[in-house]
Amino acid sequence: MTSQGGLRGWTLITGASRGLGREFARIAAAEGRDLILAARRGPEMEKLADELRARHKIAVEVIATDLSNPDEVELLWRRAATRRRIDILVNNAGLSRYGPFSDEDFTREDQSVRVNVLALTILMKRAVPHMLAAGGGRILNVASVSGFAPGPGMAVYHATKAYVLSLSEAVAEELRGTSVTITAFCPGATATGFAKGAGMEGTRLFAQGRLPAAAKVARAGWRAMLAGRRIRMTSLRGRFFTLLPRLVPRAFMPRITALFLK
Repeated sequence: MTSQGGLRGWTLITGASRGLGREFARIAAAEGRDLILAARRGPEMEKLADELRARHKIAVEVIATDLSNPDEVELLWRRAATRRRIDILVNNAGLSRYGPFSDEDFTREDQSVRVNVLALTILMKRAVPHMLAAGGGRILNVASVSGFAPGPGMAVYHATKAYVLSLSEAVAEELRGTSVTITAFCPGATATGFAKGAGMEGTRLFAQGRLPAAAKVARAGWRAMLAGRRIRMTSLRGRFFTLLPRLVPRAFMPRITALFLK
């Protein structure tokens, strides 16, 4: 694809080494889009990049980045956008930790806030004016149904996803009438490595039976982004969960969520 000034459009995907990020990369590559993949796991991204170059004859750049470090996030954007037009940004990277908030160790929560909130905000802050100046673009922020209610046992994660949802909706409204759109993608439990990484494989949420495949979930988010939708859920259960805060007293929502997270 080409854009104003003859620059080709590129797609930047964070958290691209596995899970939904990897599937977003495969979808974009199948559409012939040149890619920039960003995550901590360089070797895994290089393997994916080789696969996509060979299969789809596209350009793929891998940038190993610690998204919990704001300086590295800024550097990622500079490297990605120098002499290139980023017409799609997928803020997919995310971290979580399962356990009581009273635990003294703050390392994982600190990293979660930095990745889920700060890195996403920095990249959006850089991408929006870049896209407006270039004539258009799409931003897909991977939020979660978790953003609609407090989550005892995953308090920080739910709070960060509420932030992503709120920020996405607010900026989308600011951009109404322009050629730049923001989509908050809110999947439920999905068959990725998330549960293992968060230490919550035994919870009711992830032990409920067969989970939807990452590829199927990613396709739903990608289509919503291209259509310019502001919010997209992926299941009837997810839609029902997002309606609960309107149907029951707010004081009961943490108790309901806690049942799924036990």
